[in-house]
Amino acid sequence: MKKIWAVVLFLFVFKGISQENFSAIVENESTGLPMSSVHVLNLTQVIGSITDQKGLFKIKVNVKDTLYFSYLGFKPLKIAVTNDMIKFGNFKFVMTELAFALEEIEVRPYQLTGYLDIDVKNSPINTAKRYSISGLPNLGYESGGRNPRNISKAIGNLFNPLDLLNNMFGKNAVQMRKLKRMREDDGIKNLLMSKFDRQVLIQLLGIKRIDIDEILRNCNYSDAFISEANDLQILEAISKCYEEYRLLQS
Repeated sequence: MKKIWAVVLFLFVFKGISQENFSAIVENESTGLPMSSVHVLNLTQVIGSITDQKGLFKIKVNVKDTLYFSYLGFKPLKIAVTNDMIKFGNFKFVMTELAFALEEIEVRPYQLTGYLDIDVKNSPINTAKRYSISGLPNLGYESGGRNPRNISKAIGNLFNPLDLLNNMFGKNAVQMRKLKRMREDDGIKNLLMSKFDRQVLIQLLGIKRIDIDEILRNCNYSDAFISEANDLQILEAISKCYEEYRLLQS
């Protein structure tokens, strides 16, 4: 028994020793200049960092960890950590700017008559109900219509087994356990607050964009919320949904 505990202790100590404080620089491919405020995530350990004014970042890594670089308007980088990267250091990562083709958009204003009663009736009305997410600022988000039947539907969804959620959460248990660590890391939260493309969530959770949308729909979130919320709000919504799913499974 003592030998077993000795082996476990050795593995634990070895793992702690093997972890390194890795540092490197991020540069703009077209200019060769360092890039500040680039978010660097260790997808394996679920921790984040950000580059300084000199493009330098520091983050804890182990060999075979995956680093993910994200910056608005640039193509994301996904790099596997190697022995050479840790051993030799002085690494430079280069990010490539994305080229966007802008399409012409025709703006059609509402035709107002000048008569308040008529204009009010002709103006579109947002019928979605507002709600707030625990842990976020006191802002309102949309979640379904105002019809009282929607409340019954939400309660019904909560207390009835959902095959899709069981399929999603059950097959991705390891990824779902990352949710708590993601919510505790300030670097990751700050990044998600400024993003709306779901790409970081896809990388961190290891699921597809369509899966994220289906999870939220089956937890009674509206299409408006799913399309308009930032990634931090989506993370909080998935976390709340997962907590409810675990209660159903207990």
